[in-house]
Amino acid sequence: MIIGIVAISQDHAIGRDGKLPWHYSADLQFFKRTTVGNAVLMGANTWRSLRGPLPGRLNIVMTRTGGVEPGDGVVRLSTTREAVELSHYLSGDLFVIGGAATYASFADVIDKWIVTEIPITVADADTYMPSDFLAGFETVETVELEDGLVVKVLRRRQD
Repeated sequence: MIIGIVAISQDHAIGRDGKLPWHYSADLQFFKRTTVGNAVLMGANTWRSLRGPLPGRLNIVMTRTGGVEPGDGVVRLSTTREAVELSHYLSGDLFVIGGAATYASFADVIDKWIVTEIPITVADADTYMPSDFLAGFETVETVELEDGLVVKVLRRRQD
């Protein structure tokens, strides 16, 4: 299954200066618990924002320009189609973890969204999710985390 996972503020912000514009331990712990043992797919900017591969996960980096060295636990792909084809051979799920352009390129193939609602607005954010990115999805589960964080699990409607 291809799953989008994102934390968004009340104004749909997801980033500032190439990083998350907040720090909530409960969100980071939830993300790790949810994605370990699976594959995580990200764009090159998200890859550069990390200190290295996320442990316990196959790290897939989408880039057409290179600059990412494949290695232990790291795969470089250049098209959405390649990633979708690879997802059929994975033993777990494929989590699309950002950034905004990567989410947009996978919008038509994401089966499920896991959205952590961050209870703030970010006046100086520079990266946002479109306000309609969940159109065509319905909430199937809601989980409350610490610090007022709410996680919603949404599945694509079968119309």
